[in-house]
Amino acid sequence: MSRLSRMRRKHGEEELNITAFLNLMVILVPFLLISAVFANMSILELNLPPAQDKSKPQQDKPKKIRNYELIIRKDEITVADTLDGAIKTFKKKGDVYDMKGIQDLLVKIKVRDPKKQNITILLEPNIPYDTLVQAMDAARLVSVVEFAEVVKKELFPKISIGDAPPSPGSDGAGRK
Repeated sequence: MSRLSRMRRKHGEEELNITAFLNLMVILVPFLLISAVFANMSILELNLPPAQDKSKPQQDKPKKIRNYELIIRKDEITVADTLDGAIKTFKKKGDVYDMKGIQDLLVKIKVRDPKKQNITILLEPNIPYDTLVQAMDAARLVSVVEFAEVVKKELFPKISIGDAPPSPGSDGAGRK
């Protein structure tokens, strides 16, 4: 027999000392739980238009309810309502839309029609997602100062999205 095996038999098996490791875990686990930042997720509910059955001809029903729309095109955003048409058009300045001007106009509309909760955002093809998010933020909430404190107020919290109608002077596919 070898010398090593004789020493093991003589002294027995050594126990693994994990006390220091357990002390570390007792301190580390509560520290990590206390300092952890838990992710806050918010959900924004959108209303999508229903799928259209192309086999049945669409019947034009007169629109009697006033609904507001943001029509986002590659070079402009138009604020419109379904009864009177375009209210105001905001041209794109460089690569940026005038979201502050749009929000100011929506505040005026909300003051005039305070019970209205919904707005429709209509997009041309190939509009960047960031533009949609900015438009949704501008249409949903506004920051106002009340008593030296900034407060968020709702404008139009119920947002629907869809495809923009062809622009005037286009070939129906959005091209001029």
